[in-house]
Order: sequence, then structure tokens, then C-alpha cells
Amino acid sequence: MRRHPVNGRRVWVTGASSGIGRAVAVELVRRGATVIASARNESPLHHLVEQCGGDRLAAVPCDVSDPVANRRAASEIVGQFGGLDVAVLNAGTCEYVEVDRFDSAVFERTMRSNFLSMVYGIEAVLPLLRQSPAPHLVGMSSTVAYAGLPRAEAYGASKAAIRYLLESLRIDLYRLGITVSVVCPGFVRTPLTDRNDFPMPFRIEAEDAARRIVDGIEAGKAEIHFPKRFSLAFKLLTLLPTRLYLRLCARLVREP
Repeated sequence: MRRHPVNGRRVWVTGASSGIGRAVAVELVRRGATVIASARNESPLHHLVEQCGGDRLAAVPCDVSDPVANRRAASEIVGQFGGLDVAVLNAGTCEYVEVDRFDSAVFERTMRSNFLSMVYGIEAVLPLLRQSPAPHLVGMSSTVAYAGLPRAEAYGASKAAIRYLLESLRIDLYRLGITVSVVCPGFVRTPLTDRNDFPMPFRIEAEDAARRIVDGIEAGKAEIHFPKRFSLAFKLLTLLPTRLYLRLCARLVREP
């Protein structure tokens, strides 16, 4: 497999104020990429610039849930760096569903933050990637996209939609030479997962996740999933008969 080192490439990372996005931005800089880091919260971005150096990382604040803001950020990237080679669309959130208080607003917020924000980002970056000699589109999904899990109706639906979107785009963009990767992590220690109230097997640190993601980008992997002992086991579970899978997952449901 031909490798495409990130050294010297221009990379946009969304959701870079904390967690996986921040760790990916730092790892990319460490490997020689020029990074454009975006998030709604400007203060953490300024700290990131101080940490990585303004010559290697630029902060472009952006609310990715706003399509106009995405296009504005893309224009700023072109103005500052002349173009873009890799887009790592990572921004997102997580809300869980309580079926005894089923609320459609949770789905609206989650789909807007996770799925639609990625659609807006793709709309903004595709014209830039078409001009790159080595274009790569990377989107953050989740292992939860593989199959249904309790309380994950909204979050899982948004991540499954992302996975399907990117897998379809991979086909349509193949003739243009644009590589498309979908990232499906298991549990990673971030401010979002710190709020979880259930066991998280094989949870890894954000820095470890970032190394695996950038390794996958450089290898041009179609799917970047980790940690393997969790993601592969989960994939195998989805092959079980539906009734058996249902009984196993039902044990995870909390009693009211």
C-alpha cells in the first residue's frame, strides 16, 4: 500500500479544542503537517497555537453547524495557505436517549451537530480537495455505527449516517482521486466520555487514538477502527443471530 506522509501537507481539523481533535492536531504538527485547527471556542485554540507554534498551526474559529461558517473557514484557509490537502472532520457531540422520556429534540440536536455539520464541512472542502495533488477526506464516525446499542438511538444514528455518507462518497470520489477514510473509534478518554455513566471497556487515551488515526491517514486506510480488541469483537457480535444479540445488549439496559 502506497503511503502518503502528512509531512508538508495542509490539514484542516475540526473539533480541535479538546479530546481527539486536539490530539490529532498536535500529532499532525509533530509529523510535519501544516494544521488549521477549528472549533467554536476560541480560547483553547489560542492555547493550541501557543503549544504547537504559530508557524505550524493556525486557529480558524468556526461553528461547523453553520454552513456559511464552514464556507467562510474554507475561504480563509485558501487565503492563508493557498489550498487544502486533507480535511479531518471530527467535530461532534453525544446525547443519550431515555426511552421513558423520548424526546425528538435530542435527535435534532445530535444530527445537526454530528451529521449535518459534516455535510456542511464536505460541501466547503470538496472544491479545495479537487485542487490538491494528494487529497484526502477523513470523517469521524464510531464503532457504535456498526449496530444498535441501548440509549444510543440518536448518537448511533448520526454516526451510522456519517459512515454511510463517507462510504458512498468513497465510490463517487474515486474517479477524482480523492481518498476517503471513515474513523470508527471505540472508547477514548475525552471530556465527552468522562460524562458517561457506564463501563467503557478498553478505553484508550486521546493521544493514542490520534497516533492511530494519523497512521491510518498516512496509510490511506478506508476504515480506521480501534482499539482492535474492541472494534473487531464488536464487529463479530453484530454477526450473531438477532435474538441472541438482543438478549446480550438487553443486559446493558439500566433499570428505571
